Amino acid sequence: MKLTDQFDWGRRTYVMGILNVTPDSFSGDGLLAGDDVAARAVERAREFLSGGADILDIGGESSRPGGDPVPVAVERDRVLPVIEAILEAFPDAVVSIDTYRAAVAEAAVSAGAQIINDIWALAADPELGAFAADNDVPVVLMHNRSRRGAVVFEDGVGGRYQGAEYDHVVDDVKRDLGDRLNAALEAGIDEAQIILDPGFGFGKSPGGNMALLNHLGAFKSLGRPLLIGPSRKSFIGKALDLPVEDRGAGTAAAIAVGIARGADIVRVHDVAEMAVVARMTDAILRTGADGHSADGQEAS
Repeated sequence: MKLTDQFDWGRRTYVMGILNVTPDSFSGDGLLAGDDVAARAVERAREFLSGGADILDIGGESSRPGGDPVPVAVERDRVLPVIEAILEAFPDAVVSIDTYRAAVAEAAVSAGAQIINDIWALAADPELGAFAADNDVPVVLMHNRSRRGAVVFEDGVGGRYQGAEYDHVVDDVKRDLGDRLNAALEAGIDEAQIILDPGFGFGKSPGGNMALLNHLGAFKSLGRPLLIGPSRKSFIGKALDLPVEDRGAGTAAAIAVGIARGADIVRVHDVAEMAVVARMTDAILRTGADGHSADGQEAS
């Protein structure tokens, strides 16, 4: 899939819905928490697509703070039946595979996934970049300085990755992402097939996450579309003193600010609600001081 054929960057914000095929998602929505996983995944995909999702992001290993990695075979066996079932039910759906492993990505792409969403930006598995380049598969490169053992647990907020050391969080994350972008280009990946993600929650303090969100526009100079994933994250819980199940309104605020600062894709759990936030934010941002939208029509 060519990103430029599927997405018209800058025209509107696209919504990525999260489907966790895990038993231990931090948000409590893991599909392995019950029976008939593929059937329930299809129903959730139906809800997401009807609610406004443009991409379905399927992952088989939880990246939650304190989570343990699973064997490649386990991750692969979790996601493949779900990808196949969803694409059988919705052949036109755009599916991304949330993995940092080449073997899982290869199997998922063979099953019909069109995008690789890598939380380690091709740094965890040296074969993943080559696979993406050889097969012209779009990639999401996420910034990540988290360490599995560096986890803080707080009452009412839950677990979060301890913030790494930064001299200037926005500048440092931008430089790191630029380095990973260059690594992807050196691996042979077409620049037009790359999306960047500043990695909210992964090795950043609550204040660092806020700074990244507020200054997201700094990343536009890297020249690639931006994906953000603040949905239900602990920095929202910390700011509002709310548990994960009550962070919908806080997520909506983060999504709206992120779009205003230049996000092209928002990765969310609550698709229908956040798709409305995205549409309304887009409508506001497209309206000029003369009351007309960017296409010259009078704003309704």
